[in-house]
Amino acid sequence: MSYMMSYIWRTMGRFRKSSSCPDVEDKPFLKALSEKFIYVITAFNLAYPITPWKFKLSCMPRNTTYDFLLPAGISKNTSNLSGHYEALVETKLNSSGTYLSNLSSRTTFHCCFWSEEDKNCSVHADNIEGKAFVSTVNSLVFQQIGANWNIQCWMKEDLKLFICYMESLFKSPFKNYDLKVHLLYLLLEVLEESPLLPQKSSFQIVQCNCSVHECCECHVPVPTVKINYTLLMYLKITSGGVIFHSPPMSVQPINVVKPDPPLGLCMKITDTGNLKISWSNPTLVPFQLQYQVKYSENSTKNMRKADEIVSATSLLVDSVLPGSSYEVQVRSKRLDGPGIWSDWSTPLTFTTQDVIYFPPKILTTVGSNVSFHCLYKNENKIVSSKKIVWWMNLAEKIPQSQYDVVGDHVSKVTFPNLNATKPRGKFTYDAVYCCNEHECHHRYAELYVIDVNINISCETDGYLTKMTCRWSPSAIQSLVGSTLQLRYQRSSLYCSDVPSIHPISEPKDCHLQRDGFYECLFQPIFLLSGYTMWIRINHSLGSLDSPPTCVIPDSVVKPLPPSSVKAEITVKIGLLKISWEKPVFPENNLQFQIRYGLSGKKVQWKVFEVYDAKLKSASFPVPDLCAVYAVQVRCKRLDGLGYWSNWSTPAYTIVTDIKVPIRGPEFWRIINEDNTKKERNVTLLWKPLMKNDSLCSVRSYVVKHHTSRNGTWSEDVGNHTKFTFLWTEQAHSVTVLAVNSIGASSANFNLTFSWPMSKVNIVQSLSAYPLNSSCVILSWMLSPSDYNLMYFILEWKILHEDNEIKWLRIPSSVKKYYVHDHFIPIEKYQFSLYPIFMEGVGKPKIIDSFTQDDEKHQHDAGLYVIVPIIISSSILLLGTLLISHQRMKKLFWEDVPNPKNCSWAQGLNFQKRMDIL
Repeated sequence: MSYMMSYIWRTMGRFRKSSSCPDVEDKPFLKALSEKFIYVITAFNLAYPITPWKFKLSCMPRNTTYDFLLPAGISKNTSNLSGHYEALVETKLNSSGTYLSNLSSRTTFHCCFWSEEDKNCSVHADNIEGKAFVSTVNSLVFQQIGANWNIQCWMKEDLKLFICYMESLFKSPFKNYDLKVHLLYLLLEVLEESPLLPQKSSFQIVQCNCSVHECCECHVPVPTVKINYTLLMYLKITSGGVIFHSPPMSVQPINVVKPDPPLGLCMKITDTGNLKISWSNPTLVPFQLQYQVKYSENSTKNMRKADEIVSATSLLVDSVLPGSSYEVQVRSKRLDGPGIWSDWSTPLTFTTQDVIYFPPKILTTVGSNVSFHCLYKNENKIVSSKKIVWWMNLAEKIPQSQYDVVGDHVSKVTFPNLNATKPRGKFTYDAVYCCNEHECHHRYAELYVIDVNINISCETDGYLTKMTCRWSPSAIQSLVGSTLQLRYQRSSLYCSDVPSIHPISEPKDCHLQRDGFYECLFQPIFLLSGYTMWIRINHSLGSLDSPPTCVIPDSVVKPLPPSSVKAEITVKIGLLKISWEKPVFPENNLQFQIRYGLSGKKVQWKVFEVYDAKLKSASFPVPDLCAVYAVQVRCKRLDGLGYWSNWSTPAYTIVTDIKVPIRGPEFWRIINEDNTKKERNVTLLWKPLMKNDSLCSVRSYVVKHHTSRNGTWSEDVGNHTKFTFLWTEQAHSVTVLAVNSIGASSANFNLTFSWPMSKVNIVQSLSAYPLNSSCVILSWMLSPSDYNLMYFILEWKILHEDNEIKWLRIPSSVKKYYVHDHFIPIEKYQFSLYPIFMEGVGKPKIIDSFTQDDEKHQHDAGLYVIVPIIISSSILLLGTLLISHQRMKKLFWEDVPNPKNCSWAQGLNFQKRMDIL
């Protein structure tokens, strides 16, 4: 830098030696040289450093005194200001820029920058005379007036716009000319030993907006990344044909930032009874701010004003009284460096109520203890704390044992071990009233008590890649305006014995499901880490946390369901066998549950447990071997941790033959005799075997014959249930076998047809009694016999009709039997009872009507059908009458008012007779 300065002085010296008094034709060269000197001086920090407050620029000719322009302490004679800043003034008479040749005078102007904060006008400057070239008329103006401006420059809070505001100290004498002001600027990064000098072409120019009152505002755009650069500038003022160039000025925009006024000014009574004044910044700035707060208090007791500077965005004012009025304003400024105070915020007025609760609202949890404080003002007088009583919801007086006297006027009430607030209509809180001895103010405090015991359940998927946690907000739904958030903290390994809420935690996004639960997903997961989580309830009254719970993902695994599930009924053994494959994850030992049931729309499940982790199959008996069973399997860790998996896809058994049929079918015969040919044709009848007897199907039926003459032979009749053969010998035995894919039935019924045995009569009497249209009671008596009686066959049919004969098998020990069928009361029936012996079929006992001794049952059998119909009709008629009665009552009494809903009818006894006057 010293090298460059010496270069400038040498150049300037050569110029002075060559021409001590330049001619008119040398003036353009002098003008250009003087302009370069302005830039050179500015580049070497000889420009005036702009201050963060308003300053004055005063430029006056030499040997001129202006007492009204300079402040006290500064010389009034400009001859004493040599060595200060100098200005260049020139006059152009036309646009060509030619100069007058007959100059009447030559004037040197000196400039001084000063302000109320700094009245010392002793800024360093080299002793360089500035030359002023003016016309004869205008020279007198500048000699008498000079240039005098109030200037303030600042950077807007958004750090994008630099503003300079200028105001003339007195009116311009050039009333016939327009005032134009331009600001020329250059942004330079501070570089030491820089050999380059800024040229005139490097400066950018902006036109300033000027009003008729000679107030101008110049806007310079500054990139945010260059707010730490040095801004070089000077003013170019044109008025009345005179162009005035101010001395150069310099500033770093970051040092003159003027924040916007604070926003969101707010006042409220705190929980401790203080007045809290708070505000916020309109935008973010790259440095901390300080704030100046001025407020005034007006109350019945006193009045006070205060002015405080704080670094926080709030201020507490103590000793707040009921019925007081406060007015507040705030402004801001940079804290740790130079800057400009913002404008004052809009005034805010706050008036305290006659009854002050602090806190006015409390949000707490079940089982906690809370306290309210109260200040009570009645008729401009603060009530003594000893005369204050407390009520809950204006219905329950709080015992005085819960009161405390905090001061002469402050009363305190404490609520221990609180229960959850029960919503009362639209009110979701309890109203706490602070009252005078004999009256209560309408204002109250609000108490919200919430049960925050929220159950968080987590589940790790079978692939061990993610953990899903669910929780229900039902307990918090009564707290209007609250938001819920799951927060968690992960430890490196396992959980602590007692989970606790960590000061450093992370939020987790949870999404509301259709079932009303929130669901949160953790992915990826650390299987052995402990995830401590809780629900944070955020509300304008504060935040509450549910009791924390700790979850290890490895301990809450829900495995994948077993795969390759198969089900079958084992052949010959007859057990339900189920097999499966265990899932790949987790690698722990697993227990299994099997559920099975008959396949259908609604399966009645039965559960079978398997605790052996090595087993992959299980067998157990089932009641019906010929039914289709649905089977599912699920699994869980054998140590009991985690969850049961989902049930596997159902597997179904296939109905196949398991064993040979348990028995052959029961059968009977119809005998048709041909007297001409003396032959008897026997037709065997049987019912198809049920699945439980056939195990599980019948491929065919086989009739096995045996006679003394022809021996034994068999005939396959397929799936028919009727077979006719010729009975020719004295005794003919037949057996009907059922055959499936496994083999023929082992236990079968035999029937022997014998001529001699058909005459054996042991049934002495047979009686039939109709019980109703669907049941008839038969009873009989037997005579002694030497034959081996096996069972009875009972036949019945409608008499004199060729209807199909119905029959059934009755054990030999039974003497009375209930026959269930659809009996027509007006018909006559034939009943036949055959004794079946080992040796053959005996002689039947046949009756053609119901027993004559029971005429009532015989003649009035139709009553069993008619009586139920009469009873049903009576019930239906009674119901119809009741419904009609209610409708008629509603029709005739609809317009009659209810006395309970009429104000005029309250207290009247409508059952008591009242005489009409």
